[in-house]
Amino acid sequence: MKEGPDIAQIGALIGDPARANMLSALMGGRALTATELAGAAGITLQTASSHLSKLEAGGLVGQRKQGRHRYFALLDDEVGLLLEGLMGFAASRGFLRARPGPKDPALRKARVCYNHLAGDFGVRMLDRMVADGHVAIDGDEASLTKSGEERMRQLGIDMDALHDQRRPVCRTCLDWSERRSHLAGSLGEALLSRFIDRGWARRSNESRAIHFTRAGERAFCDLFPLPEPLPAPLSHGE
Repeated sequence: MKEGPDIAQIGALIGDPARANMLSALMGGRALTATELAGAAGITLQTASSHLSKLEAGGLVGQRKQGRHRYFALLDDEVGLLLEGLMGFAASRGFLRARPGPKDPALRKARVCYNHLAGDFGVRMLDRMVADGHVAIDGDEASLTKSGEERMRQLGIDMDALHDQRRPVCRTCLDWSERRSHLAGSLGEALLSRFIDRGWARRSNESRAIHFTRAGERAFCDLFPLPEPLPAPLSHGE
């Protein structure tokens, strides 16, 4: 008798093209109706309802009711991390959607990954926090340092509220477009919310892209500057 986790069941749930498209749509972090998810998957409402029942039974999505409407969302952070990791793995193996367009550069620059910032800006933010000694990375584990916690408080992040949550404050998440890690966890979510509340950025209504204003992009780049380039080696005779 085989023992241990059954990855075949999870793989079958995610592997269906229609369900994969529905889960990808939910990676935007917004709760969507069955009708909206049916449109994202290109299937009928009846078929979408059947798929959603399977995803809910498999612990991948959850629903909540508001009046007469039912909304669906990814069940928790673990599902978002799993999907982003699979996207990164698929991209690294050359399994890419052949639908290039104007949204692609925007998605690669900055996008929402379930509830936190991803793309070039997300990776840049984590790189800077590590370089400044605000986040410590040990393998796949990430932790906020004492100086990092103080810095987050200076930015207006309610660290006491984050510590009261059951979720990890810091996590790394493999970025599918950059093939490197960006910051997840409750801190990643809080920082993205802070950028939006300050008017630095806004969510796209058409995709997972996060659009920074010119002033917001300047403020973000001032807060998380790129590491200084290493000096070029001296040539012989100099």
